[in-house]
Amino acid sequence: MLDLARQGSNPKLLSPLTLAFMGDVVYELLVREHVTKAGSMPPNKLHKKTVQMVKASFQARVYDLISDTLPEDEADILRRGRNSSGVHAPKNADVLEYRKATGVEALFGYLYLGGKLNRINDLFDCIILNLPAENQV
Repeated sequence: MLDLARQGSNPKLLSPLTLAFMGDVVYELLVREHVTKAGSMPPNKLHKKTVQMVKASFQARVYDLISDTLPEDEADILRRGRNSSGVHAPKNADVLEYRKATGVEALFGYLYLGGKLNRINDLFDCIILNLPAENQV
């Protein structure tokens, strides 16, 4: 992964939605890497497996799994992301799940921009061990 933290920005100074914007990419990249480790399969199947783990309902489960285990600075980012104004859930999504998903994405963005790649991997490993996606092969 690229390490954007070398640019010198302080991720604590960024808005939660900006952190979520970056975290969305980081989280999806981790999911795609995880899915491809299962071996070659048709692109449609890769896509379906990825969608299972990046959709708001799955990320809301991630939020519930990790929220009580985080150190204070990370828990604060998670809450700030969840409580961000300007978060509008799509018509087909539950609002609370979507807000929790935004919190998870904000946390991943915060950790990435802060250069905490080992912490990102530890959190993602915890997710994989504790929250298997539906219909995993």
